[in-house]
Amino acid sequence: MEHVCGSELPFWEPNLTLYTDLPDLPECFQMSALPWAPCIYLWAISPFYILYLKRNNRGYIMMSTLNRIKTALGLILWIVCWTDLFSAFHEMNEGQPKPPIYFVTPLIVGMTMLLVTFLIQFERLRGVQSSGVLFIFWTISVLCAIVPFRSKIMQANQGEVKDKLRFTTFYIYFGLTLIELILSCFNEKPPLFSSVVTDPNACPETTAGFLSRMTFWWFTGLAIKGYKSPLESKDLWSLNKQDSSELVVPSLLNEWEVEKSKAHSEPNVKELATFIKAGTGAETNHVGDNPEEAEVLLSKRKESQQPSFLWALLRAFGPYFLIGSAFKLLQDLVTFVNPQLLRMLIGFTKQPNVPVWWGYALAFLMFGTSLLQTLILHQHFQYCFVTGMRLRTGIIGAIYRKSLVITNEAKRSSTVGEVVNLMSVDAQRFMDLTTFLNMLWSAPLQIILALFFLWQNLGPSVLAGVAVMVLLIPFNAFIAMKTRTYQVEQMKHKDDRIKLMNEILNGIKVLKLYAWEISFKEKILQIRQKELNVLRKTAYLGALSTMAWTSAPFLVALTTFAVYVSVDERNILDAEKAFVSLSLFNILRFPLNMLPQVISSIVQASVSLKRIQDFLSHKELDPESVDRRNNASEYAVSVVNGKFSWAKQDHVTLENINVMVPQGSLLAVVGHVGCGKTSLVSALLGEMEKLEGEVSIRGSVAYVPQQAWIQNATLRDNILFGKPYMEKKYRCVLEACSLTPDLEVLPGGDQTEIGEKGINLSGGQRQRVSLARALYSEADVYLLDDPLSAVDAHVAKHIFDHVIGPEGVLQGKTRILVTHGITFLPQVDNILVMVDGRISEMGSYQDLLKQNGAFAEFLRNYSLEDIIEDDEVTLSVVDEEEDFPEDALSNHVDMVDNEPAVNEARRQFMRQISIMSNDPENPKNKSIRLRRCSVKKLAEPQAEKEQKVEKLIQTETAETGKVKFKVYWEYAKAVGPLLSLFICFLYGCQSAAAIGANFWLSEWTNDAQHNRTQEFVQMRVGVYAALGISQGILVMFSSFTLALGKIQAARKLHQTLLDNKFHTPQSFFDTTPIGRIINRFSKDIYVIDEVLPSTVLMFLGTFFASLSTMIVIICSTPIFALVIGPLACIYIFVQRFYVATSRQLKRLESVSRSPIYSHFSETITGTSVIRAYGRNSAFVLMSNMKVDDNQKSYFPGIVSNRWLGVRIEFIGNCIVLFAALFAVIGKDKLNPGLVGLSVSYALQVTMSLNWMVRMTSDLESNIVAVERVKEYSETPTEAPWVVEDKQPPPDWPSQGNVELVDYSVRYREGLDLVLRNLSLKVKGGEKIGIVGRTGAGKSSMTLCLFRLLEAAEGEIVIDEVKISEIGLHDLRSKLTIIPQEPVLFSGTLRMNLDPFEKYSDDEVWKALELSHLKKFVSNQAAKLNLECAEGGENLSVGQRQLVCLARALLRKTRILILDEATAAVDLETDDLIQSTIRTQFDDCTVFTIAHRLNTIMDYTRVLVLDKGQIAEFDTPTKLIGQKGIFFGMAKDAGLA
Repeated sequence: MEHVCGSELPFWEPNLTLYTDLPDLPECFQMSALPWAPCIYLWAISPFYILYLKRNNRGYIMMSTLNRIKTALGLILWIVCWTDLFSAFHEMNEGQPKPPIYFVTPLIVGMTMLLVTFLIQFERLRGVQSSGVLFIFWTISVLCAIVPFRSKIMQANQGEVKDKLRFTTFYIYFGLTLIELILSCFNEKPPLFSSVVTDPNACPETTAGFLSRMTFWWFTGLAIKGYKSPLESKDLWSLNKQDSSELVVPSLLNEWEVEKSKAHSEPNVKELATFIKAGTGAETNHVGDNPEEAEVLLSKRKESQQPSFLWALLRAFGPYFLIGSAFKLLQDLVTFVNPQLLRMLIGFTKQPNVPVWWGYALAFLMFGTSLLQTLILHQHFQYCFVTGMRLRTGIIGAIYRKSLVITNEAKRSSTVGEVVNLMSVDAQRFMDLTTFLNMLWSAPLQIILALFFLWQNLGPSVLAGVAVMVLLIPFNAFIAMKTRTYQVEQMKHKDDRIKLMNEILNGIKVLKLYAWEISFKEKILQIRQKELNVLRKTAYLGALSTMAWTSAPFLVALTTFAVYVSVDERNILDAEKAFVSLSLFNILRFPLNMLPQVISSIVQASVSLKRIQDFLSHKELDPESVDRRNNASEYAVSVVNGKFSWAKQDHVTLENINVMVPQGSLLAVVGHVGCGKTSLVSALLGEMEKLEGEVSIRGSVAYVPQQAWIQNATLRDNILFGKPYMEKKYRCVLEACSLTPDLEVLPGGDQTEIGEKGINLSGGQRQRVSLARALYSEADVYLLDDPLSAVDAHVAKHIFDHVIGPEGVLQGKTRILVTHGITFLPQVDNILVMVDGRISEMGSYQDLLKQNGAFAEFLRNYSLEDIIEDDEVTLSVVDEEEDFPEDALSNHVDMVDNEPAVNEARRQFMRQISIMSNDPENPKNKSIRLRRCSVKKLAEPQAEKEQKVEKLIQTETAETGKVKFKVYWEYAKAVGPLLSLFICFLYGCQSAAAIGANFWLSEWTNDAQHNRTQEFVQMRVGVYAALGISQGILVMFSSFTLALGKIQAARKLHQTLLDNKFHTPQSFFDTTPIGRIINRFSKDIYVIDEVLPSTVLMFLGTFFASLSTMIVIICSTPIFALVIGPLACIYIFVQRFYVATSRQLKRLESVSRSPIYSHFSETITGTSVIRAYGRNSAFVLMSNMKVDDNQKSYFPGIVSNRWLGVRIEFIGNCIVLFAALFAVIGKDKLNPGLVGLSVSYALQVTMSLNWMVRMTSDLESNIVAVERVKEYSETPTEAPWVVEDKQPPPDWPSQGNVELVDYSVRYREGLDLVLRNLSLKVKGGEKIGIVGRTGAGKSSMTLCLFRLLEAAEGEIVIDEVKISEIGLHDLRSKLTIIPQEPVLFSGTLRMNLDPFEKYSDDEVWKALELSHLKKFVSNQAAKLNLECAEGGENLSVGQRQLVCLARALLRKTRILILDEATAAVDLETDDLIQSTIRTQFDDCTVFTIAHRLNTIMDYTRVLVLDKGQIAEFDTPTKLIGQKGIFFGMAKDAGLA
């Protein structure tokens, strides 16, 4: 420096600077180092900054006054600097040569000011509202200028201002930089046209200034709002554009596509083989024409590698994440400054005569570095969390999009539950991992640095401590590995439990009707027990590892100090060495704990990664398998040589399929149950694997599945399905699907919200809504999979006439109708007969009859020829007066040659005619079809209907306000009150032991000053060890007791929830979406099992740690007590603000989370419908919205943690400052040991204060799980299952008499009565048919017998026993029902028939034989142990119905109830069922709710219900004679 400053200006003078009470810096230093520092910083950073600005353009900011002033000041500063420069040249000319420094410094500073001016403008053009780079520059400049500022004033005071010009220019310079610094705290206006301007509730982060961003000040507004009143979703800011699904998901998917194309660029063998096969025909060969080449390729046998999802993630989210990593690196380096300052501080207290300002300087330096560390750390966290959030958005989006296109084979390998788990659990794991990922490199770095400083401090003895740490690593790793395996096991149990729970809730009605709850409850509890056993093991391991990491720093310190004093007599442990080492060991503790955790969470994430990658690599449906191009051919649908299976390796389901459907024709597909009719429709939709052949469909498709798929939305939305609403067309559609009368019944008309899976619509209504959706979509090709089976006969006829048939709304469209109803066949253009996956014949009705093949055979059983002799299919023959049925029958008898089966034939025939029921409105002139829309009904659209739409599904309530103390008490009660107290006591003891050990250490170090070191070494080490080890043991004890407590609580809470849910009345399940109940069983129980206990553990730990810090500091410097008050006030103040806001944000987040998953599971069940209508992108958008909504409440949640962190750590830093200041003030009275003790404790306090608030809040948010589980454990229950003193005799009901006395019932409190004052008597063995229009209360009546609905008034008496007095199981197990919708549970077929294993195998086989399933079951390899898929998906609907029949046959009770059991079954199977019921249950009382009147024409009596009252009740013949309602219905059905 001498060359620059010249010889008479020295660069550094210790006497002038350090050893004086009025320190000052030498002039050369002031002129060189100080002004250069900011310049070097700015020139170093600006290239990167300019590059960054070039990449990120946020728009253009208009020139503002602020901007003009900044620019002007920058230019003035440049002029000021160069004034100095020119004056130096001037002096040189005058012959007073100056040293080079007078030229260099002004030049450098001047150039820098130009750069600054350029940056100010460049930032404006790039839309930067507040510049961090320049703010830091101005701050450094002002700080560096303060020293010359002070010394120039000191010089002036002594009256020696030699250089007046430079004196003046410096003060101008100082003033201007200060103004620039103040100005740079203000913000520019947002860029033109940015989202901030347009968005009413934009996130303030985008417009926040640099300081505000560093301290998260921009969040304060929301914190205050949240403190004043609980936040609602409308208060939340919109999501930042770059965090939203529309940007995040595509970027991830693009990277994933790149990965996939990389992986597939090495072709797979199997694919090659198929290419070669395909290449023989018209297409060019993919491999090349010469066969040798293909051979070579095949011989290489290269298996294609799997595309790596990890790389896709890294490329999509890596760059942003790296910024966070850079902050982490800075923070790691700053961490190590404080121990060095502590060393100096202790040294300072030892030395008697040093200037006091050293101490103050050290105290403030400690404060400064801590502050810097805080700000940097939280920036790092912010970047990591936002990356995590984007990761989750990306992964959920990718999974959702994938689930819309995976093949059925892939769908089979992962159930809905598993895929939802991918979304919730696995995506969450990634999110959690990102926060710690940087520890992978940061931990080793911190460890190396800490060891380096320790070595300097204690020399080789450190190795002893390190050895202990290294030994603990395998111990921790072993624990982590074991925990990992347990976790996998527990995940599996949890998956099983949730899957089973899901099925139970889906089939809860059936469980109640069959009284099977106990068996299924046992199954759940078995799984739960396994789950708890695994949890217990994990908890014990956890207790061990907690002990390891609490005792680790202590053990390390102990071994190090013991070795250090024993190795060499001359080694004296003094305060400096001991406490600096302790603070370094404390720094070491964090990375050492984190490493195993990070590694185990990386292992977890890698498992998740594999699961997600496997799912995303599943085969997708080939969009080309069905040719959807609009090529002009007269055939709308054609299949040539089609061969299809459900999965590549399955056996072929359909083979040699050749179908040509002409444009605008109606094709009916008929055949027995399970012959492949539905599969054919699926093949046309492209849902099956096409093994060979061509499929093409012209134009758009509408599809009505066999089991209607209804969304949880309003009825209107279900029909519109994303199409715009057009009043006239919409009314037409409703009319045609005869939904108009239903709308009058529904509480909110077409605005009624429909529950999940269409729970509040009857089966027929659901099917009609599904049909209306198809009709409204105005497609070219209609695929209708048996839409008529679920509706009443006259409705079916109405729909056929008005919609499907030759005169219906759809005439001129191409329709493919799968049907069981023979009635309609004469009116279709072509009929296709399926037998065992092949097409046995196809042609028009007449042709098929002439061919005399399978179809004719099929029809001959259902003799129809006579009726449809004339070719006018309009059925205009039948007129009221004509005595038609008699006539036809006599013909019929002749034809059958008086076979004894006449009776049978007569019944068949009756049935045939009954199905041909007519238009209810207009029985006379049937030939005049009601075309398109009936005009009269359109006149008055429903205007009045819109008043109040009843919400069926109650919105999920988010609790608001503070969590009540009662909830904590509930949890403490579940743990056990005494145990809870004991746990707290143990924690207190362990803290006491820790404090004791450290006080002992400070006493030990004071020995050094009094030179009594040698005598006491053994004792000092011994006591220190004893105190420390007892602390470890106490820690272990407290963890063990906590583990016991948590398992107990988990068991109790789950048990009560489960008990309650099985005892909850049916109405609850109808009004609560299943997802919400499942959420209690999965998410909330998971929180109680795993999250809550660890939160409690952390909370107790941090609370006692903070407490002990305060105690220690007050003991050493009592004056500190004065500061505690104000700091505690600020602490509590911040904490209240934070907890109020963050708790509510957590709640909003969890409430907005379930819609993501319920929408998702809804989508998965309806993929085929969504795809058929081509609505993929709309559903993807819906999913995006739901995810964004959730992230909208998650993002402020992250920021609230940062906001809190910065404020709490500021308090912690103040504690450090005051501890150091008071140590400096009381220097004479304190010994170095105490100073070391109190300051090193203060340095740790920040961490525990921060965690304490975080844990308080986590505790509040997680205890909410207890609250939610409690809420659902206390819902009102139904009557007891068994009433001890009222148990009916074991053989009850022996006769089967049923009597209703003045019986009324309503669905729920506050709704109208569904049945009003019914009174009737039924004798044992009578067969009663129940008929009536939809909504007349037919099904309600059966529910009453089972007491799924409790009486509003009146009684039901069965064999002299009032059913309201006995237990529900006693009642339900004595009745049998064959329900409308066959429900099967996943498990063996045997379990589905007989869950309690009451019956022998022979009995089960007998039941199967009678229900005509024996052939099917005995053909299966597993026989009775045939695994049924979730919901019985692997059996056809008809087969499921037969399984329900088999259940009824096994139970064989005196009273049987049939609920429209014949809906989804073809006529033959229907006959089988009817005859089985007639023969097997002929001595039982049978109630049948009938759609097809012919099934009940030979019943003892028929009950006609109308609007919930008995309209008629007598024998069928008498009722027909009475000419009442029944007569009308029978006439419509052609039976009267």
